[in-house]
Amino acid sequence: MDLILWRHAQAEDLVGSMQSDYERQLTAKGLKQAARMALWLNKVLPPECKILVSPSQRTTQTAQALGRQFKITTEIGTGSSADHILKACDWPHSPEPVLVIGHQPLLGEIVSTLIPDIQYAPIRKGNVWWVTCKPGEEVFLKAVMTPELIVK
Repeated sequence: MDLILWRHAQAEDLVGSMQSDYERQLTAKGLKQAARMALWLNKVLPPECKILVSPSQRTTQTAQALGRQFKITTEIGTGSSADHILKACDWPHSPEPVLVIGHQPLLGEIVSTLIPDIQYAPIRKGNVWWVTCKPGEEVFLKAVMTPELIVK
């Protein structure tokens, strides 16, 4: 199974007039980060990839850059846990790859849970970490990609 973890792109700071952290939107830089990463992901993700997204504004905006259908679920939200997210992805039994668009430190905790040699995974804004596992084999890190490396 392939599990692709995409941290939302750069978002606005939380300001007093916002009601909650979930209202934060992507900055101009964040929109560019999401668009660049979407270029790469659309080249490498299979069409049947399942996409699960946190209900926050910044994650849904990041997902929209892909131009694919996605499912918004609270199981991926900031109040979740690595175990809940893995369960929502049906790890490691899902027949199709799963892309999760979520938040740090939860995404990093997933990497640390699946690959114990990685004690802390500092997933930066807009970055993708791709984890894979074949039946009977160890989980390994297949790729790490950052928007800055993607040329339009």
